Order: sequence, then structure tokens, then C-alpha cells
Amino acid sequence: MKNFIGLLIILLLGLWISAVEAAFFNLPQLPPAEEYGNILINRASVANNVKSVSFSHWQHRLKYTCRVCHSELGFNMKTNTTEITELANRKGKYCGACHNGKIAFRHNGNCDKCHNGNIAYAQGKFDVFSKFPFARTSYGDGINWVESLSQGTLSPAKYVKTKSQDISFDKMLVLDSEMSIIPPSIFPHKAHTAWLDCDSCHPEIFNIKKKTTKFFSMSYILRGEFCGVCHLTVAFPMDDCRRCHPGMREG
Repeated sequence: MKNFIGLLIILLLGLWISAVEAAFFNLPQLPPAEEYGNILINRASVANNVKSVSFSHWQHRLKYTCRVCHSELGFNMKTNTTEITELANRKGKYCGACHNGKIAFRHNGNCDKCHNGNIAYAQGKFDVFSKFPFARTSYGDGINWVESLSQGTLSPAKYVKTKSQDISFDKMLVLDSEMSIIPPSIFPHKAHTAWLDCDSCHPEIFNIKKKTTKFFSMSYILRGEFCGVCHLTVAFPMDDCRRCHPGMREG
């Protein structure tokens, strides 16, 4: 009888924890795998009677690390906050650094490849791409990008013209959770610096010194702040809880 009561308590506790997690972490609904990481850039397009630009992160991640666009080429981390213009592109800035007819297709005669207003525009290419022998995950676009890079399945370029000047830093951080029932999160610098520069996160998103970033919590992350800048729409989504909280139970 005591064993039965003990098991019942454990079961009820598990159900309670699941209910608390679901209530506390109101995770956004994910798009289909072929659309995960896709964005529509519309800072000024529609206002000028031009369709918004569809941009697929997975297409570009195959060829370049994140730092190429977000450090070297000057794209902000948040959508529609970079003052991209057609004139700037034609002068070799932003998209024009690659879309010049030499590295990638140029603007002339190819307008609809970008200005199509369709977030699922690249679906046909994704169907082919998803069959490549990458490391897999059940979340986001289905590709484990960190593991694929580590295995050598991917070999994206780290720069177009300017090499990174970053120092090597691979410290693993252990971050205590807000709730005692949630195990600590693990932050591997090495997995991030393989794709990004230090200034992608520091100091604009996170302070340099540990535990000095104000309002760093799941509620803010789920609003697109801190980790949520990437891990809501591009990098593996928040649903993959155990990637950050490896001590969390499965199921």
C-alpha cells in the first residue's frame, strides 16, 4: 500500500510539474519545418508598392555562418530593423555583398526571387535539402546545425571579405533556473562561437559579466529577448527544452 501511495504521489507530482511548465512557458506555435527560420523583410517594400522580401535562413546557413551577415555585413539580429535599401544593395552592401552576379545571382532580372511576399517560397528547395545526410532533430527545421557543423557535414564560410578578429572562448556556463523544479540551463560558448562573433550577443543582448543581465528570464526570452532573439524563429526552438536544460526529464 505504501508503495502504491508513493508511486501515486510521484505520478501526481509529475503531472503537476507538466502543468506548471505548460502554464509558465507559453511556447509559441511552430511553423512547418520548411518555413522555420524563414522571414519576410518589409521595412519599406510594401510602402513602395513592392512585395516584401522572403528570406530563408537555412538556405544561407548552408553556405555561411551567422557572423557573415550579422557581424561582417551589418544586419541587425531583429527583423526589419536594418536600413536595407536597393541603392545600398547595388553598392555592394547588405544583400549586395553576395548578390552581385559573381557570388550569387544579382538584382537585375531576378526581382521575384526575393521580392515575392511568400514566406514559403523556398519550399521546393527544402524538400531536396532535407534529404541531405545532416544530423537530425525533431524540432525547428529538423536539422541539428551545431552537430552537423561539428561532424563536418556542413562547411559554411566564415567571412566574405573580412575575417573575424574574435578570441577563442569555449567556457561552459551553468545558469540556475527561476523555478526550483526546473534544472539549470547549460550554455556552451563553443557551439555559439562556431557560428557567431562575440559581439553578436555582447554587450547589446547580454552583459559580459555573468549574472549582471537584468530581466534575464523565460518570460522575456519568450517575448523575443535574450536567447529568444534567435531561439524563437531561427536557431532550434524553445520546445527543445533538453538542449538547454539537459537535466529535464523526457516526455
